[in-house]
Amino acid sequence: MNKTTHWRARLRYEFDKSMAAGPIALIGWLAVVSLIVIVAAGLFLALTQIAPEGGQPVSFIEGAWESLMRTMDAGAMGGDVGWGFRGVSLFVTVAGIFVFSALIGVLSSGLESKLDELRKGRSQVLESDHTIILNWSPSIFDVISELVIANTSRKHPRIVIMAAKDKVEMEDEIAGKVDDLRNTRIICRSGDPTDLYDLNIVNPQTSRSVIVLSPEGDDADSQVIKSVLALVNAPNRRQKPYQIAAEIRDGSNADVARIVGGKELQLILADDLIARIVVHSSRQSGLSAVYSELLDFDGCEIYTIDQPDIVGKSFAAAVMAYENSTLIGVCNEEGLVQLNPAPGRIFAAGEKAIIIAEDDAAIRAGSVDIRIEKDAILPVPHRDPTPERTLILGWNRRGPMITFELSRYVAAGSLLTIAADTPQLKDDIAALKVANGNMAVDYRIIDTSHRASLDALDIPGYDHVLVLGYSDHMAAQPADTRTLVTLLQLRKIAESAGRHISVVSEMTDVRNRELAEVTRADDFVVSNKLVSLMLAQASENAHMAAIFDELLDEDGSEIYMRPVSDYITIDQPISFYTICLAALKRGEVAIGYRRKRLEDADPRNLGGVVVNPSKSEKVLYSSDDRLIVLARD
Repeated sequence: MNKTTHWRARLRYEFDKSMAAGPIALIGWLAVVSLIVIVAAGLFLALTQIAPEGGQPVSFIEGAWESLMRTMDAGAMGGDVGWGFRGVSLFVTVAGIFVFSALIGVLSSGLESKLDELRKGRSQVLESDHTIILNWSPSIFDVISELVIANTSRKHPRIVIMAAKDKVEMEDEIAGKVDDLRNTRIICRSGDPTDLYDLNIVNPQTSRSVIVLSPEGDDADSQVIKSVLALVNAPNRRQKPYQIAAEIRDGSNADVARIVGGKELQLILADDLIARIVVHSSRQSGLSAVYSELLDFDGCEIYTIDQPDIVGKSFAAAVMAYENSTLIGVCNEEGLVQLNPAPGRIFAAGEKAIIIAEDDAAIRAGSVDIRIEKDAILPVPHRDPTPERTLILGWNRRGPMITFELSRYVAAGSLLTIAADTPQLKDDIAALKVANGNMAVDYRIIDTSHRASLDALDIPGYDHVLVLGYSDHMAAQPADTRTLVTLLQLRKIAESAGRHISVVSEMTDVRNRELAEVTRADDFVVSNKLVSLMLAQASENAHMAAIFDELLDEDGSEIYMRPVSDYITIDQPISFYTICLAALKRGEVAIGYRRKRLEDADPRNLGGVVVNPSKSEKVLYSSDDRLIVLARD
């Protein structure tokens, strides 16, 4: 009894295993059943010599063929005569109806299962030279838009996205928020970017670059670091180094991320980047447009490229060798970036030039007819630094970074006043750190969108006003709405006072910038947009993070906007070659200008900013125009 039971249980177990194997196994069983029925009917007809009435007995082969036809087509038995033959045909036909009905059900179920699997986005990506984006955040749409522009000159570019999100939802959101994908194809996959198995789905081994976004929710930095760790330490990773650009929110996590990613990782400290640009833009009107132009693929870009034609030349001579490009620095063989080196520094073999150009195809050093108006170059004017009064309206997690960054630049006796109504403002102010004793900090707890409260601050008495969004305590749209109300109040205050107030505002959503234009603020720093631009650039240029670290570092060469009249006489048209020479004599690099006359006729909304102008073109400047230079102080 036990042996019989064991045999049956074993047979049932094997049958269950085969049935669980999926549609292929079910189709196999149906084929076996069909074969048994056909063979049995053929043998029966051959042995019994049963034949249609008036017909001849059939052989086994002929009987099996007749059975197969009736299995596949129930109408085939309609012409059969003779009850014996009809009985066999009926049995075979009923068995065929059962088999093919089951087969249709299995195929339908299998097809539906395959469609569900495709909808889940779990199939392997077999692309090469593609850009991978890991995680999902509001920044992803700007990143995609910039990569689409960068991919225009490439053949069959692909962007592969993996996030813990439904594949169809990702595709729908991208279709709704990215207007034109041009020649780029987007491929979405659902999965965990921190999981080794899931990462293999997007095929990083053949990728061009990888962008790791900071996901929404808590502990975002840990997820970014774990994704980088999974990429660089995968057992089956490629030998060639990856090019990874990753976003980190909290600067305290930067060291761990750099240890994990090593030389393969470019780290974008989102809050630190925004804080520095806010501070620089607040002290120099129009500067945010310069940063946007350098980061935007739709205008001039920064390239790190081999230039054998300038090997052996001094930096100053190399600057003057380019008519339609702007040389700003050098990258040595170890990857160390140096912007605005000494004019006499000689380019060595193996070093790369850091150049601003509209396209890499336009970068050419050559012998050009350089005409310089040497008599128009002026001596360096001397100005003593003066104390500044700065007002911050609103508060968020970037406030402490902005305060510290601002304290590094202001002269002794400067004052910073912070006005906001966030819950922990008093504690945040008590914990603030400043770089030196040059700047005192005061604060007021007020509603920054209320006119009477703003009037009590005597806003026209401040040199600079920064408006920060309440992005830590409000969603993006409500935070930007409150910022817009504050900016409108500031406009009314400026009009009542009859003077211009220098205002720089931080916006969360780039779509609100057009609405904010009516407030006539000097600059808008769109936080998510800037981070997206930086990530996209870093995915294309392995040195971009290092370049911007120096551009935004007090100890490095930074971008300044200074009166053109400090460099040249403005009573005649002057070529940019002349301006470049005037800047080089001061240890600076001229990269562009801002003209007041261009502000109202600016299709790219850069406030009259022109980066990388043609050096041979002569321009008549005014006393209101500014020169954009790269300088150490």
